[in-house]
Formats: sequence, structure tokens, C-alpha cells
Amino acid sequence: MSKRLPVTVITGFLGAGKTTLLRHLLTTSQQRLAVMVNEFGSVGLDGDLIRSCNFCSDEELDGRLVELNNGCLCCTVQDDFLPTMEKLLSLSRELDGILVETSGLALPLPLVQALDWPEIRAKVYLNGVVTIVDGEALAAGSPVGDTLALEKQRQNDPSLDHLTPVNELFDDQISSADFILISRFDLLEPIQYSNIKLELSKKSLNGTPVIGINNGKIDPSLILGIKSDQLCDVKKEPLEDHSHASHSHVQVFSSLIRVELLISQKQLQELLTSLAIKYQILRLKGRCWLPQKSIPLQLQMVGARFSSWFESVPENTWKPKVGGVELVVLSFDEFAEQAIKEALKDFGPAS
Repeated sequence: MSKRLPVTVITGFLGAGKTTLLRHLLTTSQQRLAVMVNEFGSVGLDGDLIRSCNFCSDEELDGRLVELNNGCLCCTVQDDFLPTMEKLLSLSRELDGILVETSGLALPLPLVQALDWPEIRAKVYLNGVVTIVDGEALAAGSPVGDTLALEKQRQNDPSLDHLTPVNELFDDQISSADFILISRFDLLEPIQYSNIKLELSKKSLNGTPVIGINNGKIDPSLILGIKSDQLCDVKKEPLEDHSHASHSHVQVFSSLIRVELLISQKQLQELLTSLAIKYQILRLKGRCWLPQKSIPLQLQMVGARFSSWFESVPENTWKPKVGGVELVVLSFDEFAEQAIKEALKDFGPAS
């Protein structure tokens, strides 16, 4: 059984910092990533910026960078998004994941739903919707820094089939997010950042992480997650992210949990979802071995979004005698690991 590729959707208004974040992820993650860029017009500025960061060799570039300039991607899903995904998935054995940069006008939900289309749903999983917002613009009272540029983008898109007002579009991007990043964080006063974070939390799903960043810099594992073949290599120590100003220093605790026990898929999902909200779990990846199943259930969480599917693993993978779980957890809360272990104790050891 071939591996499923993680697809990360990066959305946000024009000028919020999507391409800057993409360049950082491509050049620092040490993962082989393909990129789908949605922009307008014949001159691909975003594509040029990504191409110039030298994230892959010239020979690989045509296969790993795809520019779509026929209009807002959520309005051209069937014509553009799905055929492009199928093209990239033909290279799946050579890739670790796919990044999708939407236009500033895109509604994330149609793209998320498209990943469940029969042609591709067994080959991918949603690694998360990342919404990046302009902190400087929000501090000035607007969700977008250049309203004239956004309106010009809207007028120049012949395929746009939704005329959503800016504030409603912003709310949709926030409510669809699994991860929210506040760009231009260094230009904000502490009280401005606190107020923006509070307002975003009100509009987002319960448990959605909100983090301030500068120049697109953030630990790639927070956005891209841990690769399945790296589960055993995670360091049980805080991940220090020094890209932030002093009033938002980010300390993320990583942990590896292995427990032999009997637990159902439904019980595990309910347990982990509740703990993710309570203990600020940013990302979780792992496996659950169920009785009478020859291959494990793969687990993936970003915020409180839970995904699972059965997939084979290498022969040297840890495997319990009857049933058990193996989890890698990234959390803001240093007590998340202890809380998960205590909760799993309620199900008793496998025998």
C-alpha cells in the first residue's frame, strides 16, 4: 500500500505573507515538497519568487512547481485543481508533501472538499489549512493592507463566482483554519498583538493555534508536521523558535508516547480531540494498532482536526503484541505528554 501525501493549504489575503512563508518552508524543512501557486495574469510574480529560492534543481522544477493563473482556485476546482493534483501525485514516490498557495480571494472549503474526490482521496490527506493574516493591517483596523490591490485582483478574475465582502471572506478564511499565523509581528505592540489574537480566537474553531511570525519564519515541523519515518527520531525536549519578538517567544514541547493497550478508533479520536483543545496540542502524528488488523491505523491531527486511515509500515516499525498507540506530540503545554499518558491508562494494558 503506497503512502498518502500530506497536502497543506496556505491561504490569506494579497500581501499577507503567503509566499514568504512558502519560501521559508521550502528552504528549511529538509523535505521534498511540490508547490501549487494560484495567481492571476501572465506574469507570475509569486512563482518567480518561489523559483528563485532554489528549493530544487532546475531539472526538477517543472515537476515540483505548478502555477495556476486562470483565476481563483476555489472557483476552478474541477478544471485546474484536480488535474494538477493528479499530475503532482504521479510523482508521489519522490515527494514528502504538497503545498497549495491560494489567491487572496479563495475560499478554503472547496479545496478541502476537493481532496475527498474519488480520484485522489486514497492518495492524499489534509495536513492542515494555514491562514496567514497581516498583523500590521489588523492593528490599523482592516484585514487587508492594500484594499485597492485586492479589488483590482477581484476585477481581473473572470472565473470568480463569489462576490463575498472582504470581512466575510476574512471570517471564512479564519473559521476554516487549522493554524493561524500573524505576520509582521515585529511591528506590533504587545497590547496590539494580544487584542488581535483574542479577536482571531473568537472567529476561529476551538483549539486553533494562533502564532505571530516575522518574515515567514517558523519551525517547519509546526506547519508541515513530523514525517512518518521520523517518528522514532523526535527529540523529547522543547523546540525553541527564535524568529519571534520577545513578547511572543514560542516554546513548543515535543514528546514520543508508546503505550500497549486496547482502544477503539472512535475512543481514541474522542480522547485526542478533547486533549488537543485542553492542552494546546499543535500537531500530533502516530499509529494505532488494533486487534485483528495486520496494518496500523495512521493518525494525523492539526489543532483539533483529526484524520485517520490504514497504511502499511516498514518492517522495523515498533509494534505491540496485541494493540497499542505510538504518538508524536507537539504542544504549547509541557504537561500534554503526561495528560495523554494518564488518559490512556483508563483503557488498561493490552493482554
